[in-house]
Amino acid sequence: MSRRFTVTSLSPVGHQGPSSPGSHLDPDPHGCRGEDAKGDGNPKESSPFINSTDSEKGKEYDGKNMALFEEEMDTSPMVSSLLSGLANYTNLPQGSREHEEAENNEGGKKKPVQAPRMGTFMGVYLPCLQNIFGVILFLRLTWVVGIAGIMESFCMVFICCSCTMLTAISMSAIATNGVVPAGGSYYMISRSLGPEFGGAVGLCFYLGTTFAGAMYILGTIEILLAYIFPAMAIFKAEDASGEAAALLNNMRVYGTCVLTCMATVVFVGVKYVNKFALVFLGCVILSILAIYAGVIKSAFDPPNFPICLLGNRTLSRHGFDICAKLAWEGNETVTTRLWGLFCSSRFLNATCDEYFTLNNVTEIQGIPGAASGLIKENLWSTYLTKGVIVERQGTPSIPLPETTPLNLDQPYVFSDMTSYFTLLVGIYFPSVTGIMAGSNRSGDLRDAQKSIPTGTILAIATTSAVYISSVVLFGACIEGVVLRDKFGEAVNGNLVVGTLAWPSPWVIVIGSFFSTCGAGLQSLTGAPRLLQAISRDGIVPFLRVFGHGKANGEPTWALLLTACICEIGILIASLDEVAPILSMFFLMCYMFVNLACAVQTLLRTPNWRPRFRYYHWTLSFLGMSLCLALMFICSWYYALVAMLIAGLIYKYIEYRGAEKEWGDGIRGLSLSAARYALLRLEEGPPHTKNWRPQLLVLVRVDQDQNVVHPQLLSLTSQLKAGKGLTIVGSVLEGTFLDNHPQAQRAEESIRRLMEAEKVKGFCQVVISSNLRDGVSHLIQSGGLGGLQHNTVLVGWPRNWRQKEDHQTWRNFIELVRETTAGHLALLVTKNVSMFPGNPERFSEGSIDVWWIVHDGGMLMLLPFLLKHHKVWRKCKMRIFTVAQMDDNSIQMKKDLTTFLYHLRITAEVEVVEMHESDISAYTYEKTLVMEQRSQILKQMHLTKNEREREIQSITDESRGSIRRKNPANTRLRLNVPEESAGDSEEKPEEEVQLIHDQSAPSFPSSSPSPGEEPEGGEAAPEKVHLTWTKDKVVAEKNKGPSPVSSEGIKDFFSMKPEWENLNQSNVRRMHTAVRLNEAIVKKSQDAKLVLLNMPGPPRNRKGDENYMEFLEVLTEHLDRVMLVRGGGREVITIYS
Repeated sequence: MSRRFTVTSLSPVGHQGPSSPGSHLDPDPHGCRGEDAKGDGNPKESSPFINSTDSEKGKEYDGKNMALFEEEMDTSPMVSSLLSGLANYTNLPQGSREHEEAENNEGGKKKPVQAPRMGTFMGVYLPCLQNIFGVILFLRLTWVVGIAGIMESFCMVFICCSCTMLTAISMSAIATNGVVPAGGSYYMISRSLGPEFGGAVGLCFYLGTTFAGAMYILGTIEILLAYIFPAMAIFKAEDASGEAAALLNNMRVYGTCVLTCMATVVFVGVKYVNKFALVFLGCVILSILAIYAGVIKSAFDPPNFPICLLGNRTLSRHGFDICAKLAWEGNETVTTRLWGLFCSSRFLNATCDEYFTLNNVTEIQGIPGAASGLIKENLWSTYLTKGVIVERQGTPSIPLPETTPLNLDQPYVFSDMTSYFTLLVGIYFPSVTGIMAGSNRSGDLRDAQKSIPTGTILAIATTSAVYISSVVLFGACIEGVVLRDKFGEAVNGNLVVGTLAWPSPWVIVIGSFFSTCGAGLQSLTGAPRLLQAISRDGIVPFLRVFGHGKANGEPTWALLLTACICEIGILIASLDEVAPILSMFFLMCYMFVNLACAVQTLLRTPNWRPRFRYYHWTLSFLGMSLCLALMFICSWYYALVAMLIAGLIYKYIEYRGAEKEWGDGIRGLSLSAARYALLRLEEGPPHTKNWRPQLLVLVRVDQDQNVVHPQLLSLTSQLKAGKGLTIVGSVLEGTFLDNHPQAQRAEESIRRLMEAEKVKGFCQVVISSNLRDGVSHLIQSGGLGGLQHNTVLVGWPRNWRQKEDHQTWRNFIELVRETTAGHLALLVTKNVSMFPGNPERFSEGSIDVWWIVHDGGMLMLLPFLLKHHKVWRKCKMRIFTVAQMDDNSIQMKKDLTTFLYHLRITAEVEVVEMHESDISAYTYEKTLVMEQRSQILKQMHLTKNEREREIQSITDESRGSIRRKNPANTRLRLNVPEESAGDSEEKPEEEVQLIHDQSAPSFPSSSPSPGEEPEGGEAAPEKVHLTWTKDKVVAEKNKGPSPVSSEGIKDFFSMKPEWENLNQSNVRRMHTAVRLNEAIVKKSQDAKLVLLNMPGPPRNRKGDENYMEFLEVLTEHLDRVMLVRGGGREVITIYS
């Protein structure tokens, strides 16, 4: 019987819960809130939920139709809930969230938030126009055209506008790649390039916006003092040479006053600034229309603005009214006021300036009009140096000798600065900035993804057309000397662009004044909010104080800092000096916008799906290159300073900033670079010159998942010094499902320790059913591709004799065999707890290397690397090698010294001669103890019946042997605890005696730790010869060892035939270990560290337990020992 299921939506698409701040996507201004949340502080950024509340989550799975998906109810939303959240999405304007919450708290009832309804025209197009058109258009564009000429000015405008257009295309792609909360350019850059780049570029953009405010204020003061109320000047110049300094001082005083007033207005309420924004925009548009109207009128009725020329020199209209030397008053010829400026008196016989006497005074029209054909004369550049007179090209004049001094007090129009193309680019570029105004208002837009690209690109196209047409029209309508007259001195002190406007120059003067005032207020409003957004992101710790503000969210502290930085620009006082500074910061911001788009496009990250399709990575790369080129074209030293500031901020955020994971493109770029490098590495093994130990450090964690021996990581840090690969691995016993939380805690603990010990590397914790398999898995699978470990660092199993299951030393020997099979080097640290930590320093001492067999040079390389660290830096290096009877020790020392010289390693060399000698009684005793302990260890793995048979056999053999040699032997008993059945092993062929260690606290096979192990002849009283009687095994199980008389011990050591029955191979090995240990202790007792070759384990696994004894004897009585086993390849070379 079939059943029909109907899937119904649990929450209707149009449903909205109670209006509350939590019911909408409510990002911080600039999209940044909450320092503790992962990501940017907006916990919903990484979630598919657009607006969901906690109260709704419990209702998502009501009903029984979706019971199959109950397990996912905590992490996955219902489709209906997701779609409902998308449909109800709203985004509040900048700074309004806190203000609204304050109102709600005061009013006691919550008001519904109205969704923004601004479209492309009002929300993006007009704000961009207002920000792009500004002070440079009205105050400096005519001067730029006059100096650079129409052709170079056209190129300059085209390059700058192309730069902003390419940046707008990249910005449109980023802005349409998902929801952009209020925050604009900073949000886009930081989420695309990561917190380091985002913070650096965001602060540069903030500085650029702040200096832009200073530039607009200086423009306001220049218009006020030069063109509206010149009499308001506080500082007056006594002569012409002091006019520039007086103007700058007036700018500083009035600029500080205006800055204070504007900051107060912004502090009192930004809503007043927004209310007047439309008025300021109207002034800009009206002024531009007046310019075009004046151009049209000049074609058939040019305005009357005469210019007075003396020869080809332009005269300033200040101080005279009639452009003539002489004038007629009735029937009498009289001198004019111009005569009095160049002559000693007003009389005709007065002594006059030589140039004034030789040249005639002429008057020409300053605005000939568009139909005058003037465009040909203004096509090419006329660059001037500071202090020269502005001259009209093509006008005849009688020049003076070059040695004639120039009188600056004469009424000429002088050039106030040395001009060149790159300087003009830096001054002009701020006039094309402001393209981010639309993206900064993304929170106010009805559809930001549609409005931002359309409005921004249209605004740039409009302003570019206006600028390019203005360049051509200014060159066609205005006389060249007037264009080069920056402050309009030749046209009665009028604003030069105002002389072209219709119906009156005052339209431009008043319009530009209000326009620059509005732009300054907008900068002082936007810059603090940008700083507040960066501060609230928490990526720059020392800026967090600027994230606070008034109760309604206004950034009070950020406004104060902005005003202080803006005052720096005011104190510079020159508009032409401030403009290149903000050009640097804006260009850097635009460069990284292009970089962000190019990186995202090239990486093809799955989340890169912009709705704006008309972009390409080549355009972004071209825009980035153009921005970088313009930075150095404008001012190479300002560019370097801006890059240095950005670099310092980047490194500071990287070193001290908060960890943020924003899914940025730099992480993806790092992944791609790592993938490329790994693929290159896999082409072959590294050359010997590039070989360095890539460590796999095996550590053990306790019950609380803390590292047992942190000194291993200290040694790793000293050995690596932050270079190469380091993997810190550990193994937990159990199953992955049961022990995964413990593994995560262990990883976190290891990472904290790695950070504390400054170990740069990775952590890997493996969960396995047993330790041996886990370690084997780590050795086999650690690393990736060509980035594999080549060296394993592990601590010596100090208590290997005391383990009941005896797996510790078995696992260790298997580790040695696996590293040998994998051609990996092995470093074993003994007494690791005595190794120095990173804060310690050795002021003297030595690192002793005992080079017994050639291991590829590992023993030479390791102390060299250690001496690079400050812990071991003052230790000297000593190398010992062993000479046999047939070796020439003198020649060996010479050869070794030469070898070290070619290796460029400084070390003392000593050859230790080891002559052939008889095997000592001590060696036989150690071997006897070892083999008898081995026999007991084997008994632990026999079944009960097998154990009884084995014990009886050994007992019979021992009894017969002892009775033959010593009839008075004391019978002793050994208790053997009941053990679980194990795998049977073959009985040894040689006769074995059982020895019990009386110092063992728990079971017969235990022995003291290496540091406590007795030495030399003192071992005799500790060892007792024991024999078994079958009928006493069960009865004596739980009894302690019986007391032994000294007579029995003496008899035991006199049994030389027992020594002859020992395995002679073990005796020889023990003899070597004893002799070497004696030599090492004699020479290196006081060494800070001893490195020596680690012997390999026996091929026959029956002798594994003996191998551990050999190593113990070899390293007795030494404080810090590192056993080194090479990986089967050369790791050091004499060649360059």
